[in-house]
Amino acid sequence: MDAGTRIPRVLSIAGSDSGGGAGIQADLKAFAASGVHGMTAITAITAQNTVGVSAVHVIPPEVIIAQVRAVRTDIGVDAVKIGMLGRLATIEAVATALDELPSGTPVVLDPVMVAESGAELLDPTAKAGLVELLLPRATVATPNLPEARALVTDSATSEEDAAALARAVRALGPQVVVVTGGHRERAADVFFDGERLLELAGERYPGGAAHGSGCTHSSVLAARLAWGDDPLQAARTAKRLAAAAVENGLAEIGAGPGPVDVLGIRPPRVRPESPDVTDAPAPF
Repeated sequence: MDAGTRIPRVLSIAGSDSGGGAGIQADLKAFAASGVHGMTAITAITAQNTVGVSAVHVIPPEVIIAQVRAVRTDIGVDAVKIGMLGRLATIEAVATALDELPSGTPVVLDPVMVAESGAELLDPTAKAGLVELLLPRATVATPNLPEARALVTDSATSEEDAAALARAVRALGPQVVVVTGGHRERAADVFFDGERLLELAGERYPGGAAHGSGCTHSSVLAARLAWGDDPLQAARTAKRLAAAAVENGLAEIGAGPGPVDVLGIRPPRVRPESPDVTDAPAPF
């Protein structure tokens, strides 16, 4: 792709959040903020708000494949972000659709299992399919700490296991793993590409709003890969933009966790100057 002559095209394969905070709605906002053209293949329609998920309508597998095929044959796809899948038949359909894309198309897999409200979004019987069919196709996998644990073990692990979890998830097939830091005591992401094990430092923003933060992170990362960044550059940018979106999140929207603001709907808060923070080897 010649990024100087046309806008990158990025496809989100994910569920719809009727509350506009997560899912494809968050993905399209993140794509716009990253300067790419966003497209969607919807896997499920959820009746959802900031408090919870009250209903889920699963899209038939053949319609998921048809959505991907429609954008591929006309518009083209420079990168893919995968989010909510829900069930095994959907995972199988997505694997089929990915096989129709040009070889080498970057794929970012966000293994969505639980909504911010606590609702289960992945059938437990589908986890094996996610591991066997999609993780090996991923350029970058972006689990949070609980998702990483669920992918590799059924037993609880401690905060200190973040690096070990990154290694264990990568052993399942993705080229790169970023264990995001939202559920860690430190808000740092752990990046592992088989050689480099780094912490991407960050701050925690208790006064912000985090609904859609994981979707935003993975979508920005996919967009940056479409622009030609390497995975570490893309992960750094995703960390920075997702953190800013949480810091300036719209906490007043809804009665539950408010949505992130990656588009700058509200002017950003003025913060005091702070020294630049650089990546560091993960202290494990």
